[in-house]
Amino acid sequence: MNALSRSVASFWNSSIGKKVLVALTGIVLLLFLPGHLIGNLLLFAGKDAINEYALWLHDLGHGSAVWVARIGLLSALAVHVLLTIQLTVRNRAASQNYSHPATVRASKSSRMMIWSGLTILAFVIYHISHFTVRIGNEYNGSSYLTSLPGHEGEVHNVHKMIIDGFSHPGNTLFYIIAITLLCSHLSHGFSSVFQTLGLRSTKNNILITRAGWAYALLLWLGFLSIPVAVFCFGYGRA
Repeated sequence: MNALSRSVASFWNSSIGKKVLVALTGIVLLLFLPGHLIGNLLLFAGKDAINEYALWLHDLGHGSAVWVARIGLLSALAVHVLLTIQLTVRNRAASQNYSHPATVRASKSSRMMIWSGLTILAFVIYHISHFTVRIGNEYNGSSYLTSLPGHEGEVHNVHKMIIDGFSHPGNTLFYIIAITLLCSHLSHGFSSVFQTLGLRSTKNNILITRAGWAYALLLWLGFLSIPVAVFCFGYGRA
């Protein structure tokens, strides 16, 4: 093993290295989610708007760019969850000799972060298989093809797919639970990124904490507006 490999291995195995990687992968996810939400909210702009957006994503980079992005995001999420679990196990082992209330609370919080992280990872895999790969449903069928102004031939009817998907109570409930866990995770993770990178202090602590809650709340309201509108108020259903 050469010097570079030893340095990389040492960084990966150290608690500081793991925390930095958790922060960096967290930043990737924090930056991705607002853009993803904006695209999803095009559902409310009508069938053509979201179908045109979906077609643009599909054709970007001759169809390869979106998959590169998906693989990158899944990898970032997997690393994020894996390292969070490893750090929690280390912290739990280190805190076994302490019974201070703050230590106990931190341990409980870390356990919740693990379970919410694993649930979110499972949800993302399900979400991609359900709406992207379209496994176990009829979303690849001819009934989910439609025309698009200015485009020759038929395109996938993403609008109809989303409406039909959130008309199902099981899908809707799982989505709501997962998004709620995700946003709870984000409200904590937002400030943790600043803490890990040394950008949090007593002067800006309250501001960063409130910004994290505001960020998570806006995402929660935005993402949940879609299943609630469809399932509870019948939006888009004929």
